Amino acid sequence: MEIAVIIVSILLIVIVLLQSGKAESASIIQGGNSDLFSNRKERGGELFMSRLTMFMGIAFFVICLFMSL
Repeated sequence: MEIAVIIVSILLIVIVLLQSGKAESASIIQGGNSDLFSNRKERGGELFMSRLTMFMGIAFFVICLFMSL
């Protein structure tokens, strides 16, 4: 089980690092608005990466939960 946790955690880290930032151009200096990306919808690759991240996070949580029993 420890090997599964290590593999899932490494994949989760890589997937998160590959995602593009949703607030790349918003900054404090430029007066970035928090509502700037509120109507933005994920499509294609972004949607796949977002769902894969969610799945890997859930898998990590479930594996850790079973290891603690």
